[in-house]
Amino acid sequence: MAQRRAGAGRGVTRGFLLGKFMPPHNGHVLMCETARALVDQLTILVCWLPDDPIPGPLRLQWMRELFPDCRVVGHDAVVPQTPEEHPGFWDIWRGISRAAHPEPIDRVFASEAYGERLAAELDAVFHPVDPGRDAVPVSASAIRADPWGNWRHLPIPVRPYYARTICLHGPESVGKSTLAARLAEHFGTRMVPEYGRTWCEVRGNDLVMADLIEIARTHDAMTQALLRQCDRRLILDTDPLMTEAWAEMLFGSVDPWFAGWDRTADLYLLLDIDLPWVDDGTRFFADAEERRRFFDISRARLDARGVRWALVRGEGEARVESALRAIEEAGL
Repeated sequence: MAQRRAGAGRGVTRGFLLGKFMPPHNGHVLMCETARALVDQLTILVCWLPDDPIPGPLRLQWMRELFPDCRVVGHDAVVPQTPEEHPGFWDIWRGISRAAHPEPIDRVFASEAYGERLAAELDAVFHPVDPGRDAVPVSASAIRADPWGNWRHLPIPVRPYYARTICLHGPESVGKSTLAARLAEHFGTRMVPEYGRTWCEVRGNDLVMADLIEIARTHDAMTQALLRQCDRRLILDTDPLMTEAWAEMLFGSVDPWFAGWDRTADLYLLLDIDLPWVDDGTRFFADAEERRRFFDISRARLDARGVRWALVRGEGEARVESALRAIEEAGL
């Protein structure tokens, strides 16, 4: 089938490309942005199978966020993936492509050799983009094998999927904020500060359950935002699980909102009460017995959720080293 000249005889040029994007990486971004600049309308087909290691709907969501001015379509039917699997392979994929892009297609973009045949099947011009991966030397399989080693090739929407969260947990005056800053500096990444402190500094310490829910929701929202900015790891100075412990400590009960929250961290570092209690104007429980009870509640919350956690002890640099050992042992 002869390929026609792109855009011949019409005022609007249309482009088409497809892939698994498992996950999308900067090579895909290069191809899609190049294609978008060369045509008036671009359709991107995201294909997946039921047993793919990364869910197809998530990849579709990523691609729609990355390319909001393109038509991004999903395809989830089980179909042959190579010509060797089925004698009607090209007929099948011509039909899939036409269903995703019913209008005439002027250019087919791809970095793989299949693009030339697909373009011929669709009566379009093949437009290869970086087939040797000279501009962006990465592949989706390489990222799946070593996402942290290929971090620089991950677009921002994809990074939270591969980032890992390390949360400091425990009662007042155990050095969570100090340690969080040290760990973020050590790993060259971001940290989420304790939002409860910010809330109390602005609104005072006369808390009700609704305040704790708002503190937890805000902290969680900040975490989701900073996951897109962190470098592999994100350090959390407490999270809603710790706010849940606060609810039990302050009110003897926990609002159902906390049971519905499920974005727990990959590793919790429970800081021991082996440091002296210091009154900073926002703290509540100076009594040694109450402090021990708060610690026990904090630990019980970790056990109840079945999360991974480690105890951190020591003063000064020993506390930092204890935390770093726990992180290393957890493979983070």
